[in-house]
Amino acid sequence: MNVILGVGGGIAAYKAAELARVLIQRYCRVQVVLTAGAQEFVRPLTFATLTQQKVITDMFSSESAEATLSSAVEHIAVAQNNEVLVVAPATANVLAKMAHGIADDFLSTLYLAFTGPVVLAPAMNDKMWAHAAAQANMAILRARGHRIVEPEDGFLACGTTGPGRLAEITRIADAVVEAAAGTAHDLEGETVLVTAGPTQEPIDPVRYISNRSSGKMGYAIAEAAAARGADVVLISGPVNLPAPRCVRLISIRTAQEMHHRVFEELEAASIVVKCAAVADFRMKEVPVQKIKKTAARMSLELDPTPDILAELGRKKGDRLLIGFAAETENLRQEAARKLESKNCDMVVANLVGTEDTGFEADTNEVVLALRNGEFIEIPKASKREIASEILDQVLKLRLARTAVHGR
Repeated sequence: MNVILGVGGGIAAYKAAELARVLIQRYCRVQVVLTAGAQEFVRPLTFATLTQQKVITDMFSSESAEATLSSAVEHIAVAQNNEVLVVAPATANVLAKMAHGIADDFLSTLYLAFTGPVVLAPAMNDKMWAHAAAQANMAILRARGHRIVEPEDGFLACGTTGPGRLAEITRIADAVVEAAAGTAHDLEGETVLVTAGPTQEPIDPVRYISNRSSGKMGYAIAEAAAARGADVVLISGPVNLPAPRCVRLISIRTAQEMHHRVFEELEAASIVVKCAAVADFRMKEVPVQKIKKTAARMSLELDPTPDILAELGRKKGDRLLIGFAAETENLRQEAARKLESKNCDMVVANLVGTEDTGFEADTNEVVLALRNGEFIEIPKASKREIASEILDQVLKLRLARTAVHGR
């Protein structure tokens, strides 16, 4: 999800940095626009470092004539390339401009060009918030359908106590996700079962076999599916990620536990996305006590773990089954092989071991292999953007199947 974060010139501007971080954790690409007032409280470098995106601070560039011409229409491009506009803090000045169509800086001009959902998080002195002019402006903005995250009561920077404090960051981030979900409910009525993360296969009571999967791709798919109206069950191995909103999370550790929970939840699922990196082997017998280190070489006797994807392919029925292939070479060939051998409807293949895609990275670059022999390449993008592309293709598969079978 692509989000514009507009930052107004109030003391709460420093909290917008935390909002940017939370939105990124929720798989958003964040483009920050700072008003002149905001730059008095927080520097553009802070947001550039957090978001790894250009921070927009002015309508016109001070560079070459060509750059100035490009920046003159940049507000249109930014408006077209993002899905949600959130302004936090939304100061009395910013709100007044938005209410009355005054376009004298980048943020206010962008607002007039933006057609997507708008989230406003006001923050100001309690007397300013209560003023009839401010409340009249809020009435106008509410009437336009904008989502307002009401300020909270509390101690204010001016030393008074009352309504006007910027809402909690998680409340604002929730509103952004909910606003985006309102733009597409094309997965309503579907139950999506997603697996994510690694498994850990014990060697002894303190050691285990695992892999470098972070779970980020699977979590992005689960959250994106929930935002599009699906009921989502996420079965996850051990990861260091917050639970996605509106998703039922089931935590497991081993491949055997993953196998058990997948087939326990399968009956209700209409779409299965098998994104987890399940360990291929486990100890034949796990010792009760810790294995002591010695100078001698040691061999481990390993058995294969259950092939969950292959078993799903045999039992899927009318469900759509999406598999993943993490490869280090021969991407298309391996994707096609897995598509056939596991009886998947689509396989998402990506190269791992590179610096900025695959395991642990926030971005990915994948190839979708389809049963008609087609390959669809998705260039490098955030994992949330990749998740959206994958779900778009899943919907096409569902519509094609409905057209043929009537279900």
